[in-house]
Parts: sequence; structure tokens; C-alpha cells
Amino acid sequence: MSRIAFTASRADVAEEALAELVGIYGQTQPDNADYIVALGGDGFMLHTLHDTQHLDTPVYGMNRGTVGFLMNEYLAEGLVERLESAEEEVITPLAMRAITADGEMHDALAINEVSLIRAGPQVAKLRISVDGRVRMEELVADGALVSTPAGSTAYNYSAHGPIVPIGSEVLALTAMSAFRPRRWRGALLPSTSEVRFDVLQPEKRPVMAEADSRSAVRNVVTVLIRSEPGLRHRILFDPGHGLEERLIREQFV
Repeated sequence: MSRIAFTASRADVAEEALAELVGIYGQTQPDNADYIVALGGDGFMLHTLHDTQHLDTPVYGMNRGTVGFLMNEYLAEGLVERLESAEEEVITPLAMRAITADGEMHDALAINEVSLIRAGPQVAKLRISVDGRVRMEELVADGALVSTPAGSTAYNYSAHGPIVPIGSEVLALTAMSAFRPRRWRGALLPSTSEVRFDVLQPEKRPVMAEADSRSAVRNVVTVLIRSEPGLRHRILFDPGHGLEERLIREQFV
């Protein structure tokens, strides 16, 4: 029988599901498991992927949260069969290096996006470079983000960025509430690109950087973002409900 490691968010409905599933299938430590099953919402799924990134074990999510874009339907029966027939998607995270005003460097990984957000009452001013070449001398906005295809329906989509197909090897660079250039709609970049943001007037217009809305770094002056091909996350979906299908479907709702 397949060895399954169950993990759950702190929500009551997730913990109730955890107790039910462990009672049926038992519990295995993640290091020895064939599958990891995450019970919660998309935020908890990201948390689980980050926590298990040192393992090459596929993660299967079941929705016990709200949105559940990365999750499958919750059913206690037939779980082993669902795991064995599931479709696998492999995604690569982004690596963020944020440098603060006092010279400290902070490294983090992001499965969905790296975002820069104004941390004061005034809008941010950012210079954007791609692969060492300045592409925009000054973006005046509430912030900006770089998203993976897997994360393009999350924060990126809320900021009116494009949905990017899985497997396209493209990153989305999206501004948040851009004031100047007012009509700039962002950019699509090869996944091999290194994007650099330099914060202009950092004392007057402070900015913070986040990876997947966690690992917040305040008072950044420079943020470097690139794909990290040396790492991969294996995510499982029920047949016919993989990431590619979900991204296409999301564009018609």
C-alpha cells in the first residue's frame, strides 16, 4: 500500500479531515512517504511545497480552504487510487535576492511570485533592468511583481496581469496600480531572464519585497529575481483537472 504523509492547516475543517484520513490510511513521515497530501487552501499548499522542497516527493492537495486553485476535491474514499492515477505537473520556483539599505542580503524562493510593494504613504519609484539592461528608467506605482506561470492566476491576475500557460517558459512582469507610465501593461519575459528592481528615493518612498507573500523584507534598495531551475516541485492533480486545464478554464469565467 502507498505510504502517505498527511499535513493540514489549522482550520477546523482541515484538522477534521486529517483525523479522518489518518484513521483510514495511516500516517507516514514525509521523508519516507510516496506521496504528501496537503489539506487546506492554496496558501497552505504553498506552505507545504516550501517545507518539502528538499524532497522529491509529489504533493497532492485536497481543498479544505477557500479558493483551492492548486487543490483537488476533498473525498476520503478511494484516495490511493486517485493518487496513483493523478497527473503530475512540475514547476520551477523563483529565487529572490533582496538587498536592504543597510547592505544586508536576504534570499528566498517563490512558487507563485516575488512582489515589491510600497511601504509608506507615497507611491514607489522603481528602475527595471532585464539581464543587465535598463528597460524602464522609472516606474511610478504601488509596486510590481514577477510571476511564474503557476502563480499567474494569483496576485498577478488580481493586479490585471496576464494568465501564462504552463510550460511556456515565460515570466510575467506586472505593475500594481501604475501611475507612470499610466498605460503600461507590463511585460512577458523568457524564464531565463534575470530581473532587477532598483528602488529610487528609498528613504522617501520605502519599499518592501515578498516571496509568495511571505519572507517580507523591508527597506529594500535592490531586488534580483530569476528562475531557479535546480529546484522543482511536483504537484498532482486528478485526471482532466491539471494546471494547464485550470489556467485555460480561468480565462473563460
